Amino acid sequence: MRNCSKSRAFATLLILRSALLVSLAAALFAPFCKAAAPQVVVLHLNDTIQPVSDEYLTRGLKEAEDRRAEAILIELNTPGGLLDTTREMVRQILDSPTPVIVYVAPSGSRAGSAGFFLLEAADIAAMAPGTNAGASHPVIEGGQLDPIMKQKLENDTTAFLRSFVARRNRNTAAAEDAVLNSKSYTEQEALKLNLITLVDSSERGLLDSIDGKTVTRFSGVTKTLHTKGAELVVIDPTTREQLLDKLTNPNLAVLFLIAGGLLIYLEFNVPGTIIPGALGTLLVCISLFSLNLLPVRYTAVALVVAALILLVLEAKFASHGVLATAGTLCLVFGLLTLVDGPIPELRVHVATATAAGIAFGLITLFLVRIAIRARRNKSVMGVDALIGLTAIAQQPLSPSGQVLVHGELWQAESPLPIAPGEPVKVRAVRDLTLLVDRIPSGASGLTSSGTT
Repeated sequence: MRNCSKSRAFATLLILRSALLVSLAAALFAPFCKAAAPQVVVLHLNDTIQPVSDEYLTRGLKEAEDRRAEAILIELNTPGGLLDTTREMVRQILDSPTPVIVYVAPSGSRAGSAGFFLLEAADIAAMAPGTNAGASHPVIEGGQLDPIMKQKLENDTTAFLRSFVARRNRNTAAAEDAVLNSKSYTEQEALKLNLITLVDSSERGLLDSIDGKTVTRFSGVTKTLHTKGAELVVIDPTTREQLLDKLTNPNLAVLFLIAGGLLIYLEFNVPGTIIPGALGTLLVCISLFSLNLLPVRYTAVALVVAALILLVLEAKFASHGVLATAGTLCLVFGLLTLVDGPIPELRVHVATATAAGIAFGLITLFLVRIAIRARRNKSVMGVDALIGLTAIAQQPLSPSGQVLVHGELWQAESPLPIAPGEPVKVRAVRDLTLLVDRIPSGASGLTSSGTT
């Protein structure tokens, strides 16, 4: 009996030890188990599609690859953007080693124009309730295309769209309709037409819904997604990207250009002030950098240069406002067509171009007139300032005597006799002697006090 009791006690002790070891092991390895949870990298693309958007996407895809993330989730809300940038971003999505989920959210968002291409390029295309996508017809700002060029552009764009929509097993006809006929679809219409994978109201709900789903990558490789309970790693735009994003606003670029030009002109007219010149140069450089990120029309640049020339000519040759009006109109039209953007968000607004053009024209004309008038004014310092003034003879000039000019007595000489009190005009200055001439009776001129 005693041996049996000992055996039971020993067995109980072993069980307790095992339980304790299991508890310790669970406590020690819990952090590692938690770290092993799947990760999903999240990007928020809430702007126009332009080079800064491409840079942000590139950084996000690289981060997802480095983390070996289960997927990358792009929350999209865009009115559209540049076609060249869209092509590059689609290429990156198709080549990404990490599965890409494009999610049009939150409610009220859209994947307009270029955004529709990004949505269809994704491995998983999703939309939130109350969103829409489509209206992707290519737009050329600044004029009508001839029928052949229009057809070529449409065919090229639809072929680009078909090249990845068909591989995603989605509705190519409905996708082409968004390009050729500018069709736009609600989330339910897109789901019924097989343009998207699913509709969900939240990121977490979306990831739970696609957990366990097998997707076929663009390369043909299949991958099963494990996204339920995944850790969301949000990649925010850097300060540099945020700054560059603001600079892609063409209206801001135009205002910087106008303000910088006026400050530089002010520096030329008031040399030595330094601050206007330095600040103006900075604004012009920022404006040129901003315009370099956007599609600029060089004919519009020529119009802006022509406007400046016309404004300067108006100040130099009085044309009763004809040159100034022509210059201002050239400037307004040049600024209005300066950026060849495919969507209104990437074009200079009419109000901005009109206000900036008229203000710049009037201010420039005013400053140029002042500068030219100042250069034409006679020097008011030294004895040369006396030339052309009228003096009063204080003594008989036969030929020399004293005259009063500017409240001062000067020695003067005249080729003809001059009686005291008679007005004379200063013709020249020789050493400290004024050479004067008699003023015919009835002629008017400036007296020594500056009156007529």
